[in-house]
Amino acid sequence: MSENTAQKIALVDDDRNILTSVSMALEAEGYDVKTYNDGEEGLKGITGNEPDLVVLDIKMPRMDGMEVLSKLRETSSLPVIFLTSKDDEVDEVIGLRMGADDYITKPFSQRLLIERIRALLRRQQLQDVEPAQNSDEIIQRGDLTLDDSRHLCTWKGQPVNLTVTEYLLVKALAQRPGHVKNRDQLIDLAYGENIYVDDRTIDSHIKRVRKKFKKIDEDFNQIETLYGIGYKYKE
Repeated sequence: MSENTAQKIALVDDDRNILTSVSMALEAEGYDVKTYNDGEEGLKGITGNEPDLVVLDIKMPRMDGMEVLSKLRETSSLPVIFLTSKDDEVDEVIGLRMGADDYITKPFSQRLLIERIRALLRRQQLQDVEPAQNSDEIIQRGDLTLDDSRHLCTWKGQPVNLTVTEYLLVKALAQRPGHVKNRDQLIDLAYGENIYVDDRTIDSHIKRVRKKFKKIDEDFNQIETLYGIGYKYKE
């Protein structure tokens, strides 16, 4: 790691095997890891000693990941990655809507988790460092406004609560309306080039993005699917 001080990660999961194996893998990458085996203990630890990023299981005893996230978001915007089971799609969507930044489905590869953590921390650092330089970076496309300095997306003046990844996808499409972006290009723009994400991850992000816009405006149809090719933002 290039940082002088190790970045701190809180890992909250009731599966001790995951706590042990993932914390060892993260420590080998130079991260300072604190583990918690239920939501209540995790919330206390995170609020008492704020980490740089939280990896949070959804289904846990005493306090589930949703409740932990909800309480965290009252005071903190630190990056959160959810760990979900394959049958937790509804939970995962609610979690992203509540303010999780990303999710990984179990069983997962530790390499993928490490790459997602790296990408999210890198994006967080860029946001922390660059607002002053990017303060004029506002993209206006009809009813859509993207303000990089505040990481804010609005549609018809109303805020659309996008995760970091969703924001980058909308920006990638809206920067050049009418131009088609294939899934590989969108993966590179949203996650960086050194990470493997399958096509369906992009499709599910776009699906969630559309839902969020449609909650504000049910006629929203600016993001167009070109089957077998990719997506474009309508001119």
